[in-house]
Order: sequence, then C-alpha cells, then structure tokens
Amino acid sequence: MTSREEKIEAFGRILDIMDELRLKCPWDREQTMESLRNLTIEETYELADAIIEKDMDEIRTELGDLLLHIVFYAKIGEEQRAFDITDVINTVNEKLVFRHPHVFDERKVSGSDDVVKNWEELKMKENNGTKRVLSGVPASLPALIKSHRVQDKVRAVGFDWAERDDVWIKVHEEIDEVRREIEAGDKEKIESEFGDLLFSIVNASRLFDIEPETALERTNRKFISRFSYIEEHARTNGRNIRDLTLEEMDRLWEEAKCSEKR
Repeated sequence: MTSREEKIEAFGRILDIMDELRLKCPWDREQTMESLRNLTIEETYELADAIIEKDMDEIRTELGDLLLHIVFYAKIGEEQRAFDITDVINTVNEKLVFRHPHVFDERKVSGSDDVVKNWEELKMKENNGTKRVLSGVPASLPALIKSHRVQDKVRAVGFDWAERDDVWIKVHEEIDEVRREIEAGDKEKIESEFGDLLFSIVNASRLFDIEPETALERTNRKFISRFSYIEEHARTNGRNIRDLTLEEMDRLWEEAKCSEKR
C-alpha cells in the first residue's frame, strides 16, 4: 500500500496536470460545468457497471475518471473565483465531522440504523434548521433510484412500516388496483396504479435490504445473456430468430439457464 505522502503527492500531481490542461489544451480550455455535466453522468454509470461486474481494475479506472471530473469542476470554480479544490475538500471534511458525532464527539450509537437516523437529524439542523426531509433528493435522479432514496429518507425520521412483512399486503393491494384499472380501461389511471405498484415493490426491496436498481440491473443483464444465447443458437444454425417458434425459444431459454448453473 502507498504511504500518506505518496497519496498526497499523487493528488498534487493531478492538480498540476489540470492546471496545464486548462492552460494548453484547446478542448479542456473550452469546457464548462454545463458541458461536463453529461460526461460526469456517463462516467458515474460506467463506475456503476464496473461495480456490478466486480471488476476491480475497471473500478479503479472509473474512480480515476470521476476524480478527474471533480478536479475539473473545482478548477473551473477557482477560475470563476467561486471556490477551489480546498473549499470542496474542507466542505466535505466539516460535513463528515459534524454528521459523525459518534466518531468525533461523545454521542453513542447502537448500530448502523442509529447512524442513519443521526445523519438525517443532523442534516435537518443545517441551514439554520430550514432543510426539509426530502430536499436532498435530486430531481434528476432516475425514478427507481429516487423512489428508494425518498423512502430511505422518510424512514430515517420514523415514517416506515411497523412490521416489514406488512409491506406485502400493500404490494398485493396495488396489484389488485392495477387489475381493476386495466379492466376499466382508463390509461391514465392504469399508469398511476402501475406507479404505485412499482413504488410499493421498491419499498419491499428496501425493507429487505436490497438495492432495487442493482437487483433490476442484474436481471436485465441475465435476460440479455439468455436472449443472446437464443440469438446465437439461431445464427449458428443458419436461421433467423424470428423464424423460431415460441416453444423453441423457451427450450433454448432453459438451456441458457442451465448453463449459468455450471
């Protein structure tokens, strides 16, 4: 492992490199916070992919790309005399110390649930106590992630199921409501009830300590892998996948499932 001095030296080097890039590279010089935004989102998803794949080399690479973006934003902020990298780091340092009194002060906790509750409680005290519980949930988050974050935040202030198994009653209730609206044929109400059903399923996943975004992405990848098996089988046998019968595709699907267990 590298020493503290080596870590500081490496961080200093990326700051120096960024100074040079903004001074000498036409592309880097033209970038703004707005132009970097979508690239940052893309890098974040690439890191998320690497984490799901458990590819440590790729995780390291993508973390470096994200660090570059942080340094880039800080450099632009410095040029605009708004803030610099020191301000960015000091802000998060102060926040971490303030929100971890069980580490840096005398407060006692009995486990991670207490830490989360304390975190949200202390967040509410910031900005002179004017922060709202859900104010920290970004509006642009994907809906699945946002619903999980919303539920997690209200849980931290005590708004949650008394018994987690009771959530299944709600899930089945929402399924019944979807079916009723489908029978009625009102598209807008069907959409609304599907939203309620998805929200309740996310709630269930949270209560059982499952990240719904990660769970769904794993299923997406599993589906893509199995369907690709069907496509490849058709191709190697000189057939178009559209010519396969449903029975043939089901058989190949089961073959793909069995191959995953080997």
